[in-house]
Amino acid sequence: MRNPLNKRLPRELKGEWPKYFIIFLFFVLCISAVSGFLVSGNSLAVATEEGYEKYKVEDGNFEYKEQLSDDIIKKIEDEGKIELYRNFYKEEAVQSFEDSTFRVFADREDIDLIDVLEGDKPTADNELGIDRLFAKNHELKVGSEIKFADKTFKITGIVALSDYSTLFQNPSDMMFDNDKFGVGIVTKEGFEAIRDDHIHYSYSYFYNDRPDRHDDKEGKEKAEKLIETLSACGELEEFIPAFANQAIIFAPNDFGGDEVMITIFLYVVIVILAFVFSITISNTITKEASVIGVLRASGYTRGEILRHYMIIPMLTLAAGAVVGNILGYTALNDVFAHSYTDSYSLTSYKILFTPKAFLLTTVIPFALMFVINLIMLSVKLKLSPLRFLRHDLKKNSRKKAFRLNTKIPIMIRFRLRVIFQNIPNFVTIFIGIFFAEFIMMFGLIFQPMLKCFEDNTVNNLLADYQYVLKAPIPTETEGAEPCISASLQTIGDKTGGKDEDVSLYGVKKDSKYVKLTSEKGKVDISSAYHMKYKVDVGDTIELKDKYSDKTYEFEVGGIYDYPAIIAVFMDTDMLADTLDYEEGYFNTYFSNKEIDDIDEKFIATRITVTELTKTSRQLIRSMGSLMTIFTGFGIIIYVLVIYLLAKIIIEKNTQSISMTKILGYNNGEINSLYIHTTSIVTVVSLVLSLVLGDRLLGWVMFEAFKSYSGWFEYKMALSVALKTLGLGIVTYMIVVLILSRKVKHIPLDEALKNVE
Repeated sequence: MRNPLNKRLPRELKGEWPKYFIIFLFFVLCISAVSGFLVSGNSLAVATEEGYEKYKVEDGNFEYKEQLSDDIIKKIEDEGKIELYRNFYKEEAVQSFEDSTFRVFADREDIDLIDVLEGDKPTADNELGIDRLFAKNHELKVGSEIKFADKTFKITGIVALSDYSTLFQNPSDMMFDNDKFGVGIVTKEGFEAIRDDHIHYSYSYFYNDRPDRHDDKEGKEKAEKLIETLSACGELEEFIPAFANQAIIFAPNDFGGDEVMITIFLYVVIVILAFVFSITISNTITKEASVIGVLRASGYTRGEILRHYMIIPMLTLAAGAVVGNILGYTALNDVFAHSYTDSYSLTSYKILFTPKAFLLTTVIPFALMFVINLIMLSVKLKLSPLRFLRHDLKKNSRKKAFRLNTKIPIMIRFRLRVIFQNIPNFVTIFIGIFFAEFIMMFGLIFQPMLKCFEDNTVNNLLADYQYVLKAPIPTETEGAEPCISASLQTIGDKTGGKDEDVSLYGVKKDSKYVKLTSEKGKVDISSAYHMKYKVDVGDTIELKDKYSDKTYEFEVGGIYDYPAIIAVFMDTDMLADTLDYEEGYFNTYFSNKEIDDIDEKFIATRITVTELTKTSRQLIRSMGSLMTIFTGFGIIIYVLVIYLLAKIIIEKNTQSISMTKILGYNNGEINSLYIHTTSIVTVVSLVLSLVLGDRLLGWVMFEAFKSYSGWFEYKMALSVALKTLGLGIVTYMIVVLILSRKVKHIPLDEALKNVE
């Protein structure tokens, strides 16, 4: 070999194999996880995109209160320039499972086709094809039976409905619910045999001149023209163009959002590890300064020496990338694909080679690591050979040391010197701890935060039951109170977000369910509305009708403690006057008892605690395993950063530690000078990171959830803070035990080496 330093590579690897193995292992974990995540996400996204044509997914749907005549259908098709299909469904409580709702369609042949994942389509009127997720969550399989609408159905197939890739029961729901809400198909004869108490006259359509699915602007323009036609043809209950249908678009949008999140995660980890490598290499150069000085004096160029010290980190990354990509395309592919299929009712897919994943996980990190190390080493190697021979490697080495008051005890002064001499390392420790602790907090905070949200929702229910009626039907149920409920939308252009449904409630002045606090002519808004849109008492809110150009302004007179949904409360007369309802009109009951004297066919919707807590239940189910992964990664990063940097601090001060041994200090006293100093910095970093991480996480949660319907309040539970600190301290104690052994094995003759 021309460069004799290369002969040292095997010895360096052998002597530092635990450090490089840990870094290699972390690269493998990180790159394989990100590669698996991106590959599975891309494969699912491609399958979903191709599925729009393959399964003839609709351009939108609408629902009328009554079935349309053939003449009206023809008129809508001609004036709206669409091709219309009946897509009626019936929605019934599942008698086999408590608090579950099932939406059943007749098998579709021309639009919104299904994908049979297992078994066969139903052929008899008592057979059913059931959504995969609902079946999985209730341990149903081909051959099982399920009962709803007083009929028992035998499951012949596990299916995916192309227009329900995400199980949103209502477009205004904050979160989908594949636990308490399911969909399926029966034969046309089977559909006719089910009672019509809860039939929905829904129609799906294709435009004659179909817009680009990715061009929401074109889709919105066509939808605005179509709704004018629809509004003139009957009492329109619902209108959902495909670009706004959460059941269709939520999963594909999630694929893209997750890619951004996981890519940022990868690069932050790579940058931190690059700096760790740089500090490691810097420490190696400090240890081998004399050798480098001799080589430089002998004629070796900076470039030759620089290339030598980049070999091990780049080989470590290359090996980690190779193994990581192999695992990403094999073992971890299914793991991350399941993280999606456990939440979404996706059609079948195939794993695809993803060049973008290779670019993001291998090529760019490799280049990033190369550039950072190149810059750090180039700066370090600019020193002259004489300064390397003298171990004079600091630019400010000629300046006097910072003076400390002699009244400060010697041990404290010594620890302060250790801190001042290792400030860059301690800054990196802080950054590493902050990042690791943030990830741990992100993993730990979800479950208690969701539980808190659920408890607040349950404790602040308007009533145990809310019944939304199709007509104002009287009841003899004790305590049932009539009121008016309606829905308007926020104006996204003015709120800085998207249009969002707002529930309006008109209640009696002396209502026992909703105690209004605002003056006459003003409204109360829910605490969810107040927190999400930063609206306070005295402000004016503007809402619009989703099916016309009418807008309404309300002055806020109070904040009602109701965290479940975005809502506005006012007295009955005010709401009736605002929306031009007849005197005495009502369409909703509040009740703390179940109402059983109203025919089911007159009940449009029941709202119970089950519906209001679906957000927390679904997030716990769909994100629980992912949060565990985040927590594990946070701990790994934390241990890695602390171990490597604390080890570097010990190695950097090897000569000083050896000298203190010669002076008679025992291992315990030396640990108190070096390891305990690092411990102080670590604990301070843990506390500061907890405070800063809490604020950052609050901002991240606000930005993440403001695009959802409804609101989700961020709160840091005390248990999360204690767990985060506890995990940090316990893992650091393990690192301390390892480093204490390293201090113990530093020989006394180190003090006699490299003496200037």
